[in-house]
Amino acid sequence: MNQGILGTKVIAQIGILVHDIEATSKAYAEMLGVEVPTWNWTDTVDMAKTEYLGQPTEARAKLAFFNLGGLQLELIEPDHNPSTWRECLDRNGEGPHHIAFLVNGMKQVVKRLEDRGMPVLQRGEYTGGRYAYIDAERDLKVILELLEND
Repeated sequence: MNQGILGTKVIAQIGILVHDIEATSKAYAEMLGVEVPTWNWTDTVDMAKTEYLGQPTEARAKLAFFNLGGLQLELIEPDHNPSTWRECLDRNGEGPHHIAFLVNGMKQVVKRLEDRGMPVLQRGEYTGGRYAYIDAERDLKVILELLEND
């Protein structure tokens, strides 16, 4: 059976850019009938090793997560340092930023995507894994996020 380029067909997460994570978290919690999640800052660059367009960046963001069955909704309020979050929020305003997939073999998946003209926009690490945002807008009309957990 064809595993496709990503090796999965399951969307793990949808990321949404916001200006005010607290207000938006409250609105989603009320809509969904769940508790308002606490938000946390992403790690600092020394821990996250964040790169945007191939260059180290101090960029951080406040993140809040809603676990909705098999799908996670992530709210993202970026700081003002260079990042795909800030660039997209400034260009497009609030709204969808990415769809994410859990992958195995991040380097190989990234290479397969780059070979198809879908470059890495941003990458970094988090406790227990790593992420990469892929510019798939030309072909797929969206940014992909790859998540690989240890």
